[in-house]
Formats: sequence, C-alpha cells, structure tokens
Amino acid sequence: MKEKIMIVDDHEEIREVIQVLLANEGYQIIEAQNGKEALERLDETIDLIILDVMMPEMNGYQVCLLMREKTNAPILFLTAKGQESDKTLGFSSGGDDYLTKPFSYNELNARVKALLRRYHVYQGKEKTVESKIQIIGNLEIDQSKKEVKCQGKKLALTDLEYEILDYLLLNRKQVISASQLFEAIWHENYYYGANNTIMVHIRNLRKKIEHDPQDPQIIKTVWGKGYYID
Repeated sequence: MKEKIMIVDDHEEIREVIQVLLANEGYQIIEAQNGKEALERLDETIDLIILDVMMPEMNGYQVCLLMREKTNAPILFLTAKGQESDKTLGFSSGGDDYLTKPFSYNELNARVKALLRRYHVYQGKEKTVESKIQIIGNLEIDQSKKEVKCQGKKLALTDLEYEILDYLLLNRKQVISASQLFEAIWHENYYYGANNTIMVHIRNLRKKIEHDPQDPQIIKTVWGKGYYID
C-alpha cells in the first residue's frame, strides 16, 4: 500500500505544491486547511503528518499536542520560523522533525523518507529476522521488532520515545548527557534549549514505562550529568 501523508496548512498554494511533489513520489496525500479539520481527518491509516506552525485558531504546536493523543505517526513541522526556541517548542510538543521555509524539494523528500523509514521500522512494518529481547524489571524490550511490553501488554511509545529507551539500553550503566542523547536521536547539533526537549520526552517516556514516574526505577537521573539505565 502507498504510504498516506496528511498535509496541514492554511495556505492552499503551499498544500498544492507539497501535494504535487509528494504525489509524484508515489505517496497518497490528504489535505487539511486548519487544525480542527486535521484532527477530524486523523486516523490510524496516516503514516506521516506535515504540519504548519502558523495557523489561525490553533497553531501547529497546539494541534500537535492533540494529535499525540490519537497517533504515534511522525510529525514534520513546516514553518517560516527557525529560531532555537521554535525548535524546542516543536520537539517538546511531540514533533519529530522541523523544516524551515523556504525549503528545497530534495530536502523535503529526504526528511519525509527518513521519518517514514524510522516509523515503519518501529511499527514492525518491515520484516525482521532474529528477535533480540531485553528484560528490565517488568519491561520486555524486543529490539528487533522495536516493541516494548509491560507485563505482556504492548506499550504505545512514539518512535522517539523508543529510540531514547533503546539508546540508553545500548549504553547500559553509562550516564548519557542531554547533549549526547539529543545528537544521537535527533541527529542535530546540541543547543541550549534542547535540554528542555530531552526533559519533556524523558518525562513522557517515564509515564509509560515506570510504575511511579516520580520515583523512576528504570531510567534514572544523575543531576547535572545525564540519564542512565542501571
């Protein structure tokens, strides 16, 4: 099946340009002209969302937070803004990547392919050969399927949350700094505001995997140094 991409932008011309570019790559495209329409049309068949930030009524960050209650599909922010504070807001609200206008076709295509690839691997849509399972407390982490279970029940982690958990697991017993974690997961140079991004994702991850997120036993913090799995 063709991957389905939702384009959310209040400018018809921008939607049309992106639609033409991505349709030529073989993707199935649906469009929404505002956040309300996007939330109404969002369902489990959507593989990727391209979301404009500056929209009337609800901005992209607000829409992203609501989308995260319904889907783990990757969200690519599209905006004219490019300051570090905007990146932090985007990542902290649950976004996966950030593309600043104007952008080239090659850059858009590369980001879309990378996000879809990561999402498909995490969702188990690509075949795996050998199961590699790690056990931490009540957690069962299948690194070949990119799947996490707690007492036999599959947890709904976003791909970024899984990658954070997996990276800490691969570096077990090592304290990983926020800058090291950010650069490894987001593949961008660390900047000061990225620390808040890491904190938000760690907090959200702990809510899903820890018995008591206020007293974490799986992902532990060494204040001023970073995070580790014992």
